[in-house]
Formats: sequence, structure tokens, C-alpha cells
Amino acid sequence: MLPFSKLRRKSPYERKADMKSRLALIVIIVLVSTTVIAQEKGKAAGSGFLQQAFAAWNSHDPDKVVSYYTEDVVYEDVAYGAVNHGRAELRKFAAGFIEAVPDLKLEVVSSSIHNGHGAAEWVLSGTDKGLYKTGKKFSVRGASVFEMRGGKCSSNKDFYDLATIMRQVGVLPPE
Repeated sequence: MLPFSKLRRKSPYERKADMKSRLALIVIIVLVSTTVIAQEKGKAAGSGFLQQAFAAWNSHDPDKVVSYYTEDVVYEDVAYGAVNHGRAELRKFAAGFIEAVPDLKLEVVSSSIHNGHGAAEWVLSGTDKGLYKTGKKFSVRGASVFEMRGGKCSSNKDFYDLATIMRQVGVLPPE
């Protein structure tokens, strides 16, 4: 460290440049902090929505399920080839699925929602009482891609391996 007497006095130009550098650094820190906080709030809000929507499915109440979707929702179960337009069709689909798998359980593994677009990884498990009427338990990993509008889901596509369920309940031979 230099003794105090050997420190050189900075020119006004150098002091101004130092101030600009410090100001730029402060602005960058504030922007990064704000972005990180906003992302964390978005994650928390998004994961909260999904936890609540999955809890509605787990309640086995179709009316609770549809309350998390817009009136004009398009809900697609890609593996089953089912496309539901609007809450009424979704309610009928949910009621049928709950009847077919009365102990169904959905668990969120991970999720992300950003600017109204989201994705979730999940595990669906239950007992086949009406899909293939085997009475056997199954568990399958899946993923959903969805869009949000006004705090509700307006579009949802579910992807999972139906053959996994079919093998587990004995409709297809094991691999």
C-alpha cells in the first residue's frame, strides 16, 4: 500500500470518469437484483398456481378443477388424443378421468412460468378402475405446456407415455 503522501491527486476528468463507472455499476447491480427478485416472485406465483391447480385435481372435484381454467380453455391430452374446448368439455373430461382413476394423484416435480407461458413436469399415479378396468396401480411421469391469461390457464397440453401406463396395468406386455 502506498503511503498517503505518495498518492496522486486525480484530475477532474478522472474523478468524473470514476463517478460514471460507480454509477454504472450501481445501475447494473440494481437491474440484476430487480430481475432476480422478479423472477423469484414469478416462480413462486407460478408454482403456487400449479400447486393449487394440482390440489384441485387431487380433490377429485371436477368443479374445483375447472375453476383454474378460463371459460375458453383448450385442454389437450395428447397421449389420449382428447381435445377439450371450454370449461364444460373440460369438466366432463375431468369427471370421466376421476371416475376412471378414483384415487388419482398428481405431484408437481418442477415448473416454470414466464410471461404467461409455462411448463411443468409431474407424476400421475392411481388405480385403473375405468381406463382399462384392470384394478391395477400405475405411475407415469409427464409434462405439461400451458399458457396463462388473467391468472388462469387458457391452454394446456399434457404429454406422457401411455404405453407405460398400459404395461403397468397389464394391457401391454412388459418390455
